[in-house]
Amino acid sequence: MQKKGLCLICSFILFGSVHTQYFAQRPMTVDDALRIVSVGTVLLSPDGQRVFYSLEKLDWEKNKHTNTYYLCDSEGKGKRQFLREGLEARSFKFSPDSKYLSFLSKKEKKNQLFLIPIDGGEAHSISDHAVSIKDFRWLKDSTGIVFLADEARSTKEQKEYDLGADAVFVDEAPNGKETTRFSRLWFLELKTQKASLVFEESLVIEDFDVSPTGDKIVFVGTPDTRTNYPFFAELYMIDREGTNLSRLTNNRGPESDPRWSPDGKTIIFRAPYQSVKDGEFELRNGSFWLLSTRTGKFRRLECQRQGEIYRGAKAWSPDSKYFYFNELHGTNTNLYIIDVEADGIGVMTQVAGTLQPKSFSADMTKMAYTLQDYRTPADVYVAGMHLKNPIRITDANPWHRDEILLSTAEPIRWKSDKDGMEIEGMLYLPPSYDKTPDEDKAKKSPLIVHIHGGPAGVIENSYRAAFHIFGGLGYAVLGPNYRGSTGYGDQLLRGLMGEVGDGEHADIMSGVDYVIANYNIDSEQMAVRGWSWGGVSTGYLITQVHRFKAASAGAGVFNWAAETGPGFNFDVSLWYIGGTPWDNPQEWAKRSAITHVKDIKTPTILFHGGEDTTSSVNQSLIYFTALRDIGKVPVRYIKFPRQGHGIEEPRLRRIHLIEEIRWFQKYVKGEDWTPWERIEK
Repeated sequence: MQKKGLCLICSFILFGSVHTQYFAQRPMTVDDALRIVSVGTVLLSPDGQRVFYSLEKLDWEKNKHTNTYYLCDSEGKGKRQFLREGLEARSFKFSPDSKYLSFLSKKEKKNQLFLIPIDGGEAHSISDHAVSIKDFRWLKDSTGIVFLADEARSTKEQKEYDLGADAVFVDEAPNGKETTRFSRLWFLELKTQKASLVFEESLVIEDFDVSPTGDKIVFVGTPDTRTNYPFFAELYMIDREGTNLSRLTNNRGPESDPRWSPDGKTIIFRAPYQSVKDGEFELRNGSFWLLSTRTGKFRRLECQRQGEIYRGAKAWSPDSKYFYFNELHGTNTNLYIIDVEADGIGVMTQVAGTLQPKSFSADMTKMAYTLQDYRTPADVYVAGMHLKNPIRITDANPWHRDEILLSTAEPIRWKSDKDGMEIEGMLYLPPSYDKTPDEDKAKKSPLIVHIHGGPAGVIENSYRAAFHIFGGLGYAVLGPNYRGSTGYGDQLLRGLMGEVGDGEHADIMSGVDYVIANYNIDSEQMAVRGWSWGGVSTGYLITQVHRFKAASAGAGVFNWAAETGPGFNFDVSLWYIGGTPWDNPQEWAKRSAITHVKDIKTPTILFHGGEDTTSSVNQSLIYFTALRDIGKVPVRYIKFPRQGHGIEEPRLRRIHLIEEIRWFQKYVKGEDWTPWERIEK
């Protein structure tokens, strides 16, 4: 058993000491959370001399967050605003010769390619394409750009479409649930600014890369955009002149993120663990695969199968011997290196927190990265590899460090009551947490259990403003990484297969009992919350467990059969429940919260984005209607117009957190809570 005093001491060592202004600081509010400046794009120029980055700031009057763009040298000197305030742009990339910054921005309502000289000058468009450009890649010699766009309609077709002939032929290629166009690849020569067509077959392209010599393109293509068929993705290759199209894979597993080695001999990509040639789409963390461009043979790298690697930049070494990538291990994220020939993995950084490399110099001697932990929002840094001589580029939220009283946090571990599997999580203790040795005299803290999404998500050592808001109100927060979570290898990831609801809840409630036994937690004042799969899990948990005084479920699914088609649930059919509602109806009903809704004794508040197509919006209405009509417990349902699977608009984000807190205060603490008044800063 882990001793609570020792854990608290370790947390200070791992994550930083208590700020010297502790007693002068104040609890965090919802408006503080909205005020936090976040880091957006971060690019290190290929020559390693300059850093381009964006900071996203709240514009309350416009009800959105807006980006401001900056440029400085890699020593953090000479900072200046580089692009106009409020520019709406994306897909920023330096030219390989480091002379230009390129990006996509609107010109006459279409996304076009823009360049701006790094050493001075105005941004100017270099394309006038008939439809919006979606993505692009530079040739290594900086003489041209390969870009991706949708197939254009004829003038007559476009006129009819604009006048209302926009019926969606669902799942008829290239459509999924919404209208889609087949993809086109084009080559734009910079000298002449003329574009030539490279690819015009019946595929939708998801990602692509250009060979070092610029003469070939590898890409991921699918026949359509059906939501629940990611395994239709395959690798293709084509010459830049538009000849010699070849299909490289033919399987039921999604390939992604192809990257050409600098020597042109190898393409590295991500795919599930099964055989790329003839395997099925298995639930595993996935692997790096190598494709020899000379022999056409595939090789799976065995050394990396721990957890998520999608965050942060990935890059080959200049000699094509090594590959750098970002990976989550438990609650920490760091930079790792693969020896491609030896199939061995090495550790480049060992921070307690979340380090995400965003960009590397061309010679791989320097990187720009963001760093955060549970107490500190992300900032931009530049350093040599292994974090040699780090330089802090931004200090985006000094007020947060100076003004806000934060919770402390630590990773904790316990054994699941289900089968003894070890589970890890993050425990946040409020600033008011009473460490009095005599538990009979200590003031006990109420507890909020936060169930993460996914289910292959994770609670990591990164900044979560909401947890500190709850801490300021006196709550401890437990974030369990239950079976099904990523970052712990395939055994834990696959542990939820066939165990939806029962499996994760055994892990979660074992963690609750562990925390109650080892910390000053009030077992009579507990709440549970979650979003996405966290909302799914919360909705099911309260049908089985009646220990919580309040529940908050956002963007959940409560009737799995009703989600077949409307939402994103291929993983439920393939792995977590299995089969379909028509060939496995009893299991699909058993794993649905709506089946057990009469057993709920917990006051419940529901949230959902009005345009959500991942967890379809009517799921919360179904659940709300059942709880309302049964009438045994208080229930509210708040729908957010214009929002998808998350809440983007600041005013709606404020409503969500305020109403959730109001619910917890009322039913957990029995308080009639008055929210903070918003004060502009």
